[in-house]
Amino acid sequence: MYNQATAAYQQTAQTAVSPRELEATLLMKAAARLQAVKDDWDTGGPVTLDEALTYNRRLWTILATSVTSNDNPLPPEVKQNLGSLGAFILKHTFDIMAEPNPERLTTLIQINRNIAMGLRGN
Repeated sequence: MYNQATAAYQQTAQTAVSPRELEATLLMKAAARLQAVKDDWDTGGPVTLDEALTYNRRLWTILATSVTSNDNPLPPEVKQNLGSLGAFILKHTFDIMAEPNPERLTTLIQINRNIAMGLRGN
């Protein structure tokens, strides 16, 4: 799954989109996967909870690592806030894995969508 997230990131990057748009697109993809799991919770669907959480966790690991790196030009406060958000997402993901509940996915879905909209200037 990690390789899929990395491959998706690299493939999208090669289409000459801005890094912000790439990140927004990947966050929306992760949100859509989580939403599909939530919508099909009782019947199951093409995406499993584990697949959706793993994709989201790996995406946020990449984003948090990138944004908090020393060579990232973002202001220190923004870097710290996004790093903290990444840590929250990882903790919340593990909490969902320990006690699965479709309503708990809402937090991850909303964060991904809100960050994506912010990256797109919405």
